[in-house]
Amino acid sequence: MRGKTKDPLHVALLGASGYTGADALRLLAGHPGVRITLLSAHSHAGRALREIHPHLASLELPAPSRIEDIKDNAWDDVDVVFSCLPHGAGQEILAKLAARTSPPRIIDLSADFRLRDTGVYAQWYGREHSAPKLQASAVYGLSEFYRDDIASANLVACPGCYPTAVLAGLLPPLQAKTIDAGGVIIDAKSGVSGAGRAVKEANLFTEVAEGVHPYAVASHRHAPEIEQELSRAAGQQLLVSFTPHLVPMNRGELTTSYVTLAPDCSVADVRESLESFYRDAPFIRVLPDGDVPATRHVRGSNFCHIGVFADRVPGRAIVVAALDNLVKGSSGQAVQNMNLMFGFEESEGLRSLPLFP
Repeated sequence: MRGKTKDPLHVALLGASGYTGADALRLLAGHPGVRITLLSAHSHAGRALREIHPHLASLELPAPSRIEDIKDNAWDDVDVVFSCLPHGAGQEILAKLAARTSPPRIIDLSADFRLRDTGVYAQWYGREHSAPKLQASAVYGLSEFYRDDIASANLVACPGCYPTAVLAGLLPPLQAKTIDAGGVIIDAKSGVSGAGRAVKEANLFTEVAEGVHPYAVASHRHAPEIEQELSRAAGQQLLVSFTPHLVPMNRGELTTSYVTLAPDCSVADVRESLESFYRDAPFIRVLPDGDVPATRHVRGSNFCHIGVFADRVPGRAIVVAALDNLVKGSSGQAVQNMNLMFGFEESEGLRSLPLFP
């Protein structure tokens, strides 16, 4: 197997025409241990990369010069596949890949393999899961929490952007029992790129600019994903109140979680549980007391900033997390998981500092 100390990994990217595909390509192109050998996108097959992503026109990729149709892909010389296909579009394709005699390892950026219970998937995504056997082997790709499982996985299901931010702030104190498992309220805000690149009336400039609005109130598909991981950490089934909002910016995500302190615990204990857990994590920064996370401080990077505050309501705390939804919330975390899977330094290809202003 190719890897860090031998020949470069051969990487295939499915769904290369979307926002997550573009950011995955941007990051992988700067990774010294990989060689991009295949790009595909069904609706843009035959087009040059520079036509679809003019900002990547200067990349000198060894191959390919044009986007291929998925059905024409040759997989014999591929070590790892990044699947940036829309939800529901990749299950059968990835199941066929996994069934090959010498299958590539798979990193899926859609929601297709995130939910461990296929019945929950059917409930929230409105269709039966078409690859339940493959789902059973999937590892949830929250990098800082499942490093060992990710390292040995053949299929990694990268978390959604909202769950990444929420769970980064809540899992350590929940595991340390410094916050109570119940009564979690999450207020979340995301840039428009979180809705994908497909043309939608609700995402037109005149529909989004100069205003902020909630959407998918009490019905967002990331809620069961958040509950899945919080319940796993708490050892009991949890429900959360989760409301996302669309903000008129291209990229960025901010989540504000309101939690109840555990008996005899303080906000300082919550902070300590976070600082202790992330002491050796290259991309999670617990901010000093009083500093407030902001999307503009993580834009374009794989960093996540977390702040902890005492609520005015006695016995309550506020945990705020900020990240770039297309990087740490998606493609950056996918590359981070690839690094774990193939023995690279965890931060390889991801050391770019945030863009400001």
